[in-house]
Amino acid sequence: MSHPLVDQLRFTRSEWVRGLEGVTAEEAARRFEPMNSIAWLIGHLAWQEQAYWLQRAQGRTVSPVAERCGSGQPATTPPLVEAWAAWRAVTAAADAYLDSLTIDSLQVKWEREPTSETPGTKLLRTTYHYWFHLGEAQAIRQLLGHTGLPSFVGDISRAPYRSER
Repeated sequence: MSHPLVDQLRFTRSEWVRGLEGVTAEEAARRFEPMNSIAWLIGHLAWQEQAYWLQRAQGRTVSPVAERCGSGQPATTPPLVEAWAAWRAVTAAADAYLDSLTIDSLQVKWEREPTSETPGTKLLRTTYHYWFHLGEAQAIRQLLGHTGLPSFVGDISRAPYRSER
């Protein structure tokens, strides 16, 4: 059984996908400056997961598309199909590592980690980062004229509170 924080990240990922259902390639490429495009947001979250769960935790990279959407990189808008492919590849590759996390391993800093943050803190940061950008994506969708958008967290029974013990 995975750690409860991993379950919360997985639920958050599913809300990310739910919140972006129905966005077309043209809409995902649209940029309302200073915000980035939805396609960039998808690539950006792939970049973060790759940086933490693959590069820092395991020393590997699976998606060059994600690297183009990292913090501090020049503005870019990958094609939507490439952004989703990168996100799916990265999250699939990260899952085995995430399933291996324990109460103890969440508190031990990685050798390749440039900050003092532990994997547990990175797990929280990643989850909160998704919610931040999900709100941004919903704002972009409203600017695009979308209606009937999800207005609240979905079926939380899929990720209820569970003790670490």
